[in-house]
Amino acid sequence: MATHARPGSLPGPAPADRRVPELDPALVEEWQGGGGELVDLFALARERLGGIAAFRLGPRPTVLVTDPAAVQHVLAHHPDRYVKRSHRARLLIGDGLLAATGEAWQRRLLQSQFTGPGMRRYEQRIVGAARTTAARWASYARTGEVFDVGAEMRRFALDTIWRSLTGHPLDPGTERELAAVPAVVAAMPRLPADGAAAEEAVAAELARIDDVARRAIAAARDGAAGPDGPGLLHVLTEAAGTRPEYTDRLIRDELVTLLVAGHETTASTLTWLYLLLDRNPGAREQALAAGAEGSAQRRRAVQALVQETLRFYPSAWILPRCAAQDDGLAGYEVEAGTDVLVCPYLTHRDAELWADPEVFDPGRFTTPGRRPAHPGSYFPFGIGPRACLGQQFALRESTALLERLLPGHTPRFRSLPAGAAYGITVRPDGPTPAVLGA
Repeated sequence: MATHARPGSLPGPAPADRRVPELDPALVEEWQGGGGELVDLFALARERLGGIAAFRLGPRPTVLVTDPAAVQHVLAHHPDRYVKRSHRARLLIGDGLLAATGEAWQRRLLQSQFTGPGMRRYEQRIVGAARTTAARWASYARTGEVFDVGAEMRRFALDTIWRSLTGHPLDPGTERELAAVPAVVAAMPRLPADGAAAEEAVAAELARIDDVARRAIAAARDGAAGPDGPGLLHVLTEAAGTRPEYTDRLIRDELVTLLVAGHETTASTLTWLYLLLDRNPGAREQALAAGAEGSAQRRRAVQALVQETLRFYPSAWILPRCAAQDDGLAGYEVEAGTDVLVCPYLTHRDAELWADPEVFDPGRFTTPGRRPAHPGSYFPFGIGPRACLGQQFALRESTALLERLLPGHTPRFRSLPAGAAYGITVRPDGPTPAVLGA
């Protein structure tokens, strides 16, 4: 069997004839016959061959990357060699930043909104959405009403991003229309491979999304600021005055991209967190005992709950790339045109990197030396120049909500999801009905 690189260390340049070790086709056939999830095939490849492995589902091998140093090589050091191909969500997000490649001006404009002073602009909007959710939960606690935790997290995340985009709280009519966004996201793994057929299958949902976007963009162009002031849509429409590339269609694509990236991912993370706390109730008590309400100590402990949840269920469980040129990766040859799949989901669960990786332990993120030092060991939002711009926004909104919900409410689940569904995000595969207890 071919040797493989150990986590965190890269051998020298690849000899021209040293191919990435490939999983036995018989094992791939066995996996296909068993109807397993794609992540099961990835786990098998990593177990048999290590942090850089190949498998073949078509005529060409696909290279799976979970080794931290190789992760950094692909995502951080050489993003020009490993580029995005057509994004599977393009029928929904069009040419928004998530699917775009190489548009530095596009990234710079949005980046300014999610770092430093830009983030402070959204603080009150995040707090407003968190307070609204906390008030609903107080009502659930009084009445004993059964509610769905996942639906609540989606509602909160959608309210937060809508306030940030428009300056307005989410109203019931817009909420109903924007239910089309998660509907399309959930349908994507089952859509036809043909682009036209896929678009036709979700045409009604796309039309509803386009209608909401059209109205919101028109309001922003008219200068109609909400009670929280102008939103991010105003920034985009103003940019169109100096950048003709920012057509109404591209602004629509950016709006929908932000709805997907800032809504689905945060909602999934918060839902998983509550499911993990249900199995590990002591983690909630430890976070609350870390400091008084509003203290920096408690905030760090609550953030650690989120960070550990993201270790289990990263925002993007897989990051697809395509080799734009021949390259040497961890001592192996990667040919131009090869599909390369970077998988934070498996890197985060690697026992050679993380002690007891299947144990939910937020202390990894509060105690020095408890987590791997290599930056390619933990990257729930990606790393390098194409890392998710909204990671600070996501952490802040999650923390703001949990600081208000954790002290007073513990969901008691009536039933639990059977497992996970692996699509654009990793989400619970089923409803999460619960009632609230003190």
